[in-house]
Amino acid sequence: MFRRGFKNWCENVSAQYRRELELRLSDPLDPVALAGHLGVQLWRPEDVPGVEKQHLRILLCDDPDSWSAITICVGTRSAIIMNSSHSPARQSSNIMHELAHIILAHKPARMDVTEDGIMILSTAAVAQDQPSPGDILQENEASWLSGSLLLPRTALVAIVQSRLDWATAAVRYGVSTEMLQYRRNVTGIDRQFGAGRRRKSTA
Repeated sequence: MFRRGFKNWCENVSAQYRRELELRLSDPLDPVALAGHLGVQLWRPEDVPGVEKQHLRILLCDDPDSWSAITICVGTRSAIIMNSSHSPARQSSNIMHELAHIILAHKPARMDVTEDGIMILSTAAVAQDQPSPGDILQENEASWLSGSLLLPRTALVAIVQSRLDWATAAVRYGVSTEMLQYRRNVTGIDRQFGAGRRRKSTA
């Protein structure tokens, strides 16, 4: 359950960043541009100094679906390492989700490094087996905000009013058809405009 007014706040934040980047409220918001605006660095695993080839192979070839992106915070500086093997649409969602955590000032997990160089997240066991209510809420908040940043209601309304087909809209906004369908569902945009009845969805 989100706190009262959270969803409206997310729409306002989406509008705020579009104004700051001199975009129309219904324009696509590029996660890379937003990261630069927020001073957040974006790295691919292959850009990280010292990562050995066998580790890159595991991350990007052998087990690429085991992770999406991770944010590293040092002092006031943040960097997002994204899974460069994912599709561009999925990378956009991954980056925006991590940016949402940063915008929401969520408390990150602590990372420790053992003497032999192995990195351990302090919340690893909790995240895998028994996530706390706080962890679940943070993930849900980041998911909602990232969706609002990528596809705010103003953008969905513009898509419907311009009669743009959903597949073309997904490409224009740099998202997957699954993400577009999700936002249509949770915002009730089809019910509001009867878009689902007027035209066949390609999502």
